[in-house]
Amino acid sequence: MGEKMSSCKTSCSVLLVCFIVGLCSVCQCSAAEVDANQTANLIINGSSTRPIPETLFGIFFEEINHAGAGGIWAELVNNRGFEAGGQNTPSNIDPWSIIGDQSSLIVSTDRSSCFERNKVALRMDVLCDSTGGSICPAGGVGIYNPGFWGMNIEQGKAYKVVLYVRSLGSINVSVSLTSSDGSQILASANIVDSDVSNWTKAEVQLEAKGTNPNSRLQLTTSRKGVIWFDQVSAMPLDTYKGHGFRNELIEMIDDIKPQFVRFPGGCFVEGEWLRNAFRWKESIGPWEDRPGHFGDVWMYWTDDGLGYFEFLQLTEDLGARPIWVFNNGISHQDQVDTTAVSPFVQEALDGLEFARGDSNSKWGSVRAAMGHPEPFDLKYVAVGNEDCGKKNYRGNYIKFYNAIRSAYPDIKIISNCDGSSRSLDHPADYYDYHVYTSASNLFSMTRQFDRTSRTGPKAFVSEYAVTGKDAGTGSLLAALAEAGFLIGLEKNSDIVEMASYAPLFVNANDRRWSPDAIVFNSSMHYGTPSYWVQKFFRESSGATLLDAKLQTNSSTLVASAITWQSSDGKTYLKIKIVNFGNSKVNLKVSIYGLGLSSQSSGSTKTVLTSSNLMDENSFANPKKVVPAQTTLENAGKDMDVVLSPYSLTSFDLLTESNNIRMPQTDSLSRSSI
Repeated sequence: MGEKMSSCKTSCSVLLVCFIVGLCSVCQCSAAEVDANQTANLIINGSSTRPIPETLFGIFFEEINHAGAGGIWAELVNNRGFEAGGQNTPSNIDPWSIIGDQSSLIVSTDRSSCFERNKVALRMDVLCDSTGGSICPAGGVGIYNPGFWGMNIEQGKAYKVVLYVRSLGSINVSVSLTSSDGSQILASANIVDSDVSNWTKAEVQLEAKGTNPNSRLQLTTSRKGVIWFDQVSAMPLDTYKGHGFRNELIEMIDDIKPQFVRFPGGCFVEGEWLRNAFRWKESIGPWEDRPGHFGDVWMYWTDDGLGYFEFLQLTEDLGARPIWVFNNGISHQDQVDTTAVSPFVQEALDGLEFARGDSNSKWGSVRAAMGHPEPFDLKYVAVGNEDCGKKNYRGNYIKFYNAIRSAYPDIKIISNCDGSSRSLDHPADYYDYHVYTSASNLFSMTRQFDRTSRTGPKAFVSEYAVTGKDAGTGSLLAALAEAGFLIGLEKNSDIVEMASYAPLFVNANDRRWSPDAIVFNSSMHYGTPSYWVQKFFRESSGATLLDAKLQTNSSTLVASAITWQSSDGKTYLKIKIVNFGNSKVNLKVSIYGLGLSSQSSGSTKTVLTSSNLMDENSFANPKKVVPAQTTLENAGKDMDVVLSPYSLTSFDLLTESNNIRMPQTDSLSRSSI
């Protein structure tokens, strides 16, 4: 995410966003657009085509809004290593809490852990017993962890709890999943051992006998003595492809067919200060050995169970291309001088060896030991995030560029500097473009890249969204403006090769940025209208762009046409149109140079709209604003269709597949679209 919102000139002659008596509507400035019903023609030429890059639409994942920790990463325990309170002891163990009072239990932290990079452990002095003068309360005493605003425990599902324990005597520790107040036991098992004088790893598997979305993990005992705990983990056994990710959230991503994953940030990569920036070497290897860190931009601790390896694995599981963003020696508040940046360059090279190196290489062997002997297909890297304006960026960038180009000549290197309006003063394969702005402004940017030079680096629009009052926490208005912008990117895909919305996820309990594409808590999730817009473009990557000309006096219509092939080998013509105005539009569609199937049953119409521009989805009504699909009854080369006010509409028409030719050269000029 950006450390500040990009600003773009507002074109008042095109659109104004008006708020009247609390009802948001978009008002056109042109008197010609006030008519109750407008008319327009769309002419599609199937013989004038251009291939769309296979990489065009993907996702950007940043650790923001607890998107990873407490989000897509399925770890249920928050602060599992007791390190979040800092290295000095005694320390804060939040969100861990105590079960029992001071007469029965004293809880503290010390630096006695067996893990050299995670020295803090929790010490529990149990003063009560099951017999004698000081009897422990029913259920025992101990500690509990509520996870990230409650653990979602589901009946019939299995959960693996791993912890490290040490004691001066024998132990009998109950490991339980319970309701938030401990009154309902959903699953429980005991760890009984007569000799844990040295740190000992213990594992239990729990099967839930009930469901509660606001559960907690308890460690309790009724035996007097001193017990130390460290590195306590609880994970569901059922995760996405067995790799530790929360199924339903990753399936939401998979449904939009991303062609790339940009990770792990954003400002998360930079840090407010370099000492708190994400460092890939601290996020690999056994999870118990990862020190974790405090992300001082978005202001929360991460154990870094979701690390560099896991991001690469997720990208592979999604069948997407990884785009690794690494720190270039610059944070928001401090930066390394170019003369001293060589260690940061080497760290990036080591990271590339970890991802791509032979399993016998220094860092490739670490990857292999983690269970992935074959290299990952990493071919894109971004040198920093939004650092172009920093004093040392260009000098540092050149150091990284030269070193990476020499060692890995096939890797595509992305600069933070915008090359859309002027040529870069340094070499790059791509330049990064970010835009966060109002709905009217983003819609007016449909032709933003029309005049961009076609020579030199390609554009990567890695962060875009409507923000501010137009967006709320995810409005229809924002989504329609974004759809218009994406149609513009699609039509300029000879220069724009990649684009991704931001941010992708938000835990509703820690909203650091609005809006976001996918909203979730421990047990529920939904897509905002902006998420559903992504589904209209999931067939675009690798498709064929057709010449689509709108004949209209309206400035509130934008359209494109592509042909794409389904998994069963059928070829479709997809026409997408945004009506950003408050009137219905009677649209006449004329298609030339393309054979359409006589099987009209294979053709559909899909519309995203709602009764109010500021309508949003919610946990209570997750499908208030979602696409509605119907059969297109009058599919043909000449169609008369009606576009609803403030809507995104797509028409998918089954073609005669043998009449579709996939272009080998660019036969579609920019002027024709």
